[in-house]
Amino acid sequence: MRDAVRIGNCSGFYGDRLAAMREMLTGGDLDYLTGDYLAELTMLILGRDRMKNPDGGYAKTFLRQLEECLGLAKDKGVRIVANAGGLNPAGLATAVRALADRLGIEASVAHVEGDDLLPRAGELGLGSPLTANAYLGAWGIVECLNSGADIVVTGRVTDASVIVGPAAAHFGWRAGDYDRLAGAVIAGHVIECGIQASGGNYAFFTELADLTHPGFPLAEIAADGSSVITKHDGTGGAVTVGTVTSQLLYEVTGGRYANPDVTARLDSVTLRDDGPDRVAISAATGEPPPPTLKVSLNGIGGFRNSISFVLTGLDIEAKAGLVQRQLDAALTVRPAEMEWTLARTDHPDADTEETASALLHCTVRDPDPAKVGRGFTSAGIELALASYPGFHVTAPPGDGSVYGVFTAGCVDAGEVPHIAVLADGARVTIPPATQTQVLTAVEDPPLPPPLDTGPTRRVPLGTIAGARSGDKGGDANVGLWVRTDDQWRWLAHFLTVDRVRDLLPETADLGVTRHLLPNLRAVNFVIEGLLGQGVAYQARFDPQAKGLGEWLRARHVDIPERLLP
Repeated sequence: MRDAVRIGNCSGFYGDRLAAMREMLTGGDLDYLTGDYLAELTMLILGRDRMKNPDGGYAKTFLRQLEECLGLAKDKGVRIVANAGGLNPAGLATAVRALADRLGIEASVAHVEGDDLLPRAGELGLGSPLTANAYLGAWGIVECLNSGADIVVTGRVTDASVIVGPAAAHFGWRAGDYDRLAGAVIAGHVIECGIQASGGNYAFFTELADLTHPGFPLAEIAADGSSVITKHDGTGGAVTVGTVTSQLLYEVTGGRYANPDVTARLDSVTLRDDGPDRVAISAATGEPPPPTLKVSLNGIGGFRNSISFVLTGLDIEAKAGLVQRQLDAALTVRPAEMEWTLARTDHPDADTEETASALLHCTVRDPDPAKVGRGFTSAGIELALASYPGFHVTAPPGDGSVYGVFTAGCVDAGEVPHIAVLADGARVTIPPATQTQVLTAVEDPPLPPPLDTGPTRRVPLGTIAGARSGDKGGDANVGLWVRTDDQWRWLAHFLTVDRVRDLLPETADLGVTRHLLPNLRAVNFVIEGLLGQGVAYQARFDPQAKGLGEWLRARHVDIPERLLP
């Protein structure tokens, strides 16, 4: 990888480690430093920020990082690309220029805009959301970098685009270089979530030497699109085939991973160990992008409130039933939605009061804040001396709060302006892809021959399988992988859709789709509607499905003894 471009990442979300930009700039050599600050929930947060201040709507922490690191980046010749512009990339670009002037540092700043479709939401059939942003690709970034920009800030581009843009600009790739672009998309997908590629949130974390302060990842991308994922020498964490596999499975569907510039075939990718903290990715193939762009739509869904009753000791079910009947009878006005959830966190003969207790949650939602306000929580508190023995709650009465809802829209790519605004103010329009291909599911490859299992032992599935899960709007995905060919033969036959529904009863009535990825010894499941109307809706205990994979790994199944460590 001697001639590769070195692209590092210093942010996986808005709120990630503030010191990461400096750590990446001082820890070793880089050509570009990128940051991903946006997520579906973040766009809602920035939308509410913009309601309060029309000049806001971008990730303010990016400016705090630059204040400390802009001079360092200039001295080292590292160019910075980040989607921290959020809903106001022009405003962030102006703020960065003002910061550079105040610091006395000469810096060329460009930005990418056009993703904000809110003024045209009704015209485009997107309703009346709070935010409406199309996912743009990498070519606006390329145009900005080719014009000499030191810093490029964007609005809602795809997460991988902040990595694809520098690679394409560095090597002079063109729109039809699908295999090269697909390789950069894959590398970008691996590092855009930061430390998740170098040991963070890793299923087999107990096997890693030091996760006290893991280092952020970087990709060495070659001219043919192949790459090596690594990190700076001497930093914590680890980059292994396992950590990279885990991240490849994060928040994807099947064999096709669509981006605005290319559809990358995840099922084509191969990984190999390239030495300590180095994993080589090769054989990525690409296809034309779809003719449409995904649109992130966030709106205000109404108001929500909740109260949690602590139930201790004996007769947990009877106690829950009593207080539920009492609160139902006490409410003079019933909210539009009222959900009860009993979390059996109690243990028999427990040696602490907390472990002897269960939690009964009541969550309400309504368009009218009065119906879920203090009147609701006060009605619960008024039961304190008239209900089950040991009555108490986890918080005092309070007012309801606004909640958001997320939906994914879709528009023809030709309807979305994609504009690179260069440092001198020149505006360059990026045309949509001329060659497109309607996105279809990849037909699963033939199953490997079934394994002659022999004796089995009932143990957690995670004894041999790793997992990574996350949210996609109201849907959840969970990917599982194993580490040997025999384990893969067993997993591919064993972990069916019906088996997942059995192991995760919350999914029993939902649509579940399975996708096989043999090159990664992995299987991925998409679970429709598990998260209601997105993370801000908080439809379940784990609203982003981050722990869903770990729950599945913890379920006990019969595994052939020959496959166990």
